Amino acid sequence: MKRYLLLLFLTMYFSLCLFAQIKPYNVVFDLTSEDTSDQKSVIRWLKAISTDRPDAKLEVVLYGKSLGMITKEKSAVSKDIEQLLVNKNISFKVCAMAMKRHNIEMSQLLPGIETVQDGIYEIITKQGEGWGYIKAAR
Repeated sequence: MKRYLLLLFLTMYFSLCLFAQIKPYNVVFDLTSEDTSDQKSVIRWLKAISTDRPDAKLEVVLYGKSLGMITKEKSAVSKDIEQLLVNKNISFKVCAMAMKRHNIEMSQLLPGIETVQDGIYEIITKQGEGWGYIKAAR
């Protein structure tokens, strides 16, 4: 009887230990909007999440009309982006095909902005790795 109780106790204990583990907090944000309200929303979300969960990995993928957010001459949130990029768990990645379509050169990007060949493929890859997905739009 004692053996069965011990076995039951150990089974319950290890089950609780497995459920108690915190899942990783990884989110990819999909931003295509030139609307600065949408861009500011993404900045606000990044700040809130990174404050609440410093271990969170957050990535913003930009393509379409959103490229103004990460260009030196047009960004309404450049200081915020600069502050966020100090956190190694936050990244901003711009689609190289969108840059080409909008005639934007690497030299026009804010410091720390990375490029990916295909923004949509980047998002799909992150989702395949289990990342959460947020479409930034109103």
